[in-house]
Amino acid sequence: MTLLSPEQMSAVDALIRSVARDIVLPRYRNLAAHEVTEKAADDFVTIADHESELRLAEGLSAILPEALVIGEEACVADPALMDRFGEKLVWIIDPIDGTGNFAAGRPPFGILIALAADGETRAGWLYDPLTGRMCHALAGKGAFIDGQRIQARESGMNPPIAGISLLYLDPGKRQAIIERARGGLNMVDIPRCAAEQYPRVVLGQNDLALFERTLPWDHAAGALFVTEAGGRALRADGLPYRVDDPRTGLLAAASPRLWDLGAAVLFGS
Repeated sequence: MTLLSPEQMSAVDALIRSVARDIVLPRYRNLAAHEVTEKAADDFVTIADHESELRLAEGLSAILPEALVIGEEACVADPALMDRFGEKLVWIIDPIDGTGNFAAGRPPFGILIALAADGETRAGWLYDPLTGRMCHALAGKGAFIDGQRIQARESGMNPPIAGISLLYLDPGKRQAIIERARGGLNMVDIPRCAAEQYPRVVLGQNDLALFERTLPWDHAAGALFVTEAGGRALRADGLPYRVDDPRTGLLAAASPRLWDLGAAVLFGS
């Protein structure tokens, strides 16, 4: 089922680009100290996050008025919104993904938008404001970068290259993952930005990406992008990612073969 017309798809693309141009980039490396706050340990928000989310919410509501709009910062203000991701139609907004990088004046960071229906992601956009790279995907229709259809590719390295996020793991689980990966995977630094990490999997820069915290605004668009490009993004038990599933843990891979390999190493399955 196609939820958006070509005209609506183009309108979403234009909206994201305009918000990046008018709100996000003017604040990059131009933030006053009082314009950056820490929501939790090592979890930042800036004035640009709030302004970006407001403008995106207004624009998306105009494009598809029947859809509920849920943004990351709105959920911080009203945690009850977390229970509504499974509703019939929901826009999901990450106004600046990689805010820690953005606030520190370094790349990468991005804008993530997803459209979900009854808990399943149906469309997603991952935009890099610094390079202008637009990744998007439609359920059942494929994945695209700057309008060109893309197929996920493996790096060809042995052992496979794995961007493993050790953030949000308790010390015991963190050490267990490190021990399991040793020898079987080549662990590399993560960009701390899902809008960058998912494209790395599709473009053959990383073969695998493991995430612990899997909030919808961070992962809905990226998991769909990898899947529609021919890769896999599944829970440890092999179930697809859903925005109304509050569990943690998600493994993305450039191919089904690599997902099976990664799961065997990391989960013992």
